[in-house]
Amino acid sequence: MIAGAHTIIFAEDAERARAFLRDALGFEAVDAGDGWLIFALPPGELAVHPGSGWGRGPGHHVLFFMCHDIEQTVEELEGKGVEFVSPIEDEGWGRIAQFKLPGAGEIGVYEPRHPSPLPEFERSG
Repeated sequence: MIAGAHTIIFAEDAERARAFLRDALGFEAVDAGDGWLIFALPPGELAVHPGSGWGRGPGHHVLFFMCHDIEQTVEELEGKGVEFVSPIEDEGWGRIAQFKLPGAGEIGVYEPRHPSPLPEFERSG
């Protein structure tokens, strides 16, 4: 079911933030394309997106619980009474769905398609 986490930081200067994570903190990274670095964290990943995303600006952060099979994960979570607030959506780089985190808004479940620094999430072919 949940096998990891993908954390996104929206930054006003994404290149500087990525360089800090790589150089100052020493996080391992892969290039998911066009300089978009994905960082390994124990036991998840950290990506820095420029400026804003999903209509939100710098200082807003998003947490996704990563999985290998989003349909199976959504089904298992729904079976446990988890309330999803969005259907599974294909974003190209991955498939996501949002669910309610009681007392704390919403959170996402995420099946990545991009290159990953985590061997258990690296896709072949």
